[in-house]
Amino acid sequence: MGRPTPEDQSGQLTFEQALAAMESIVRELEEGRLGLDESLARYERGVKLLRQCHEQLQQAERRIELLSGVDAEGNPITTPLEDAPLSLEEKAQQRGKRRSAAGPRKTGDPEDRADTL
Repeated sequence: MGRPTPEDQSGQLTFEQALAAMESIVRELEEGRLGLDESLARYERGVKLLRQCHEQLQQAERRIELLSGVDAEGNPITTPLEDAPLSLEEKAQQRGKRRSAAGPRKTGDPEDRADTL
């Protein structure tokens, strides 16, 4: 049998551990020293690790919040990141909403100066 992995002891690997394990599997498969059965077992393990990494990345994306402004006390105002793909028009509308929610811009903003050049 192989040596125990951190997953055997804790249930699930961290993203970094899973990524390192996948890199190790790729190296072993590329070396070509494993038999067919062992290669297939490593490949299946790599696919499971890849799925785990993908799920962990999706969970992380859902947790990201966008900074949409600052309140009167200087505290950040955040909105959840929408993970649905948007068209260019929808993105422009959302940008416009965030800008209008942030209040009037100060004169002398870089965008104001770009219009006068």
